[in-house]
Amino acid sequence: MITAPAKRSDGVTVLGLDPGTRNFGWGVVRRIGTRIVHVAHGTIAVGGDASLGERLVGIEEALVEIIAAHAPDEVSIESLFFAKDAQAAAKLGHARGVALLVCARAGLTAFEYAPARVKRTVTGSGRADKAQVAQMMRVLLGLPVTPHSDAADALAIAVTHLQGRAFLGTSSHSVRGAIR
Repeated sequence: MITAPAKRSDGVTVLGLDPGTRNFGWGVVRRIGTRIVHVAHGTIAVGGDASLGERLVGIEEALVEIIAAHAPDEVSIESLFFAKDAQAAAKLGHARGVALLVCARAGLTAFEYAPARVKRTVTGSGRADKAQVAQMMRVLLGLPVTPHSDAADALAIAVTHLQGRAFLGTSSHSVRGAIR
């Protein structure tokens, strides 16, 4: 079980996750009233020479620390998309599985968002490229520098969740019940 700091009552904190087996983006944002405030972000960079199993262990350990440090109320994660490379899609699925497991063990509900929806929410276009998403996160969250693309994607996923939070029954898919 993950030990997290006490929950706050002055807003909602969301951890956004952009899974990857080499670079796993994460971002924490908080809604206070009508404002969305940046809390933290980063990339879990696991050794490229490490085996897939070792990389997944590194992701798990880092996510446990991130959740303990930031005590999110909810989690948003990029949903699976169909890729031409089945092996790459399978590896991405492994990283998502680790993230969902860590979140479930922490008692957090995870909400999925399709990449096109995230891009449309933060840039206005479902076909925006990674640089546009990163630039919008810098502007929307008042960051001094543009975040790395994986961290920017994770922040965008968290922002998308907060933007649609009032409509959770119809705007996202919760994956909590699917994990035991």
